Amino acid sequence: MPLAGNPAFSNSPAFSSNPQRAGQFGQQQYGQQAYGQQPYGQAPQAPQFGQQQGYGAPYGQQQPGFGGPDQLEQQYGRPSATPLDTERLTYDGVIMKTVATLGVTAVGFAVTLAMLWVSGTTLPFFALTYGGALVGFVLALVNIFKKEPSRTLVLAYAAAQGLFLGGFSGMLEFGAFGQPMQGIIFQALLATACVFGVTLAGYAFRVFRTSPKLNKIFFIVIIGYGLFSLANFVGMLVAPTGMFGWRSSVEIAGIPLGVILGVLAVLLGAYSLVMDFEGIELGVKRGVPAKFGWSAAFGITMTVIWLYVEIIRIIAILRSNN
Repeated sequence: MPLAGNPAFSNSPAFSSNPQRAGQFGQQQYGQQAYGQQPYGQAPQAPQFGQQQGYGAPYGQQQPGFGGPDQLEQQYGRPSATPLDTERLTYDGVIMKTVATLGVTAVGFAVTLAMLWVSGTTLPFFALTYGGALVGFVLALVNIFKKEPSRTLVLAYAAAQGLFLGGFSGMLEFGAFGQPMQGIIFQALLATACVFGVTLAGYAFRVFRTSPKLNKIFFIVIIGYGLFSLANFVGMLVAPTGMFGWRSSVEIAGIPLGVILGVLAVLLGAYSLVMDFEGIELGVKRGVPAKFGWSAAFGITMTVIWLYVEIIRIIAILRSNN
């Protein structure tokens, strides 16, 4: 079942379920050879003249390389090697890398938020906010299409996006777009954490799962949503109408279009999280190298940022209409 959601996972050979794209990761567990097979490039060794070919040593003689019963008991009593010992992808590794990536995002968030609080909407503030958006977009594309993950590029993406999110959220909080919306940052963070927590719990208890049919629907809807977002952005540049363009100026049955589309986007984001979790589970089962944990952290961070932006925009539209 191909992953058609987060490109950070679908474009990575470590997490893709497409056999052609997965390459070596799509075979048996990465780095392990089948039982009884010689390592690649080595021919089977023939028995030396005069040596016994069968299994074990002659009766009454101790087989070379093995100690007595006490030594054998110690050998079998040793703990087996864990994926961390063999430098394979683990759930703990993905969690730690994701926490680090989101932590860097939070630092960038705090920087621009503090700048707005201290000095207001100055030129350096706008440069960091909108510059962070542009740099974050470019780094997102680089990380998506880069086959080998880079911790530096992932953390740089997180920092840039944090600068943008902090500036954008602060302008809503302190009224740079019009009326102040005190508490909107806390509300958006809490709602994002709730969506993430519920989705993760539902996946852990096998309640939320993807399917080929739902993936196709997701893919079609996300393309349509992306085209609308692009058209709305161009419309805001050409003929600004409302705080968020058509999202806030157009209503359907008295409900702002942005609220309807925002709820749809949150549902898409939650489904994308489920696809992210499935990709991580696939990577752990394959035993891919631990470095791909940064790809997983990047993908989850992308989805969480998307959810946060959609949620804070929904709240802003609702509060601006009151």
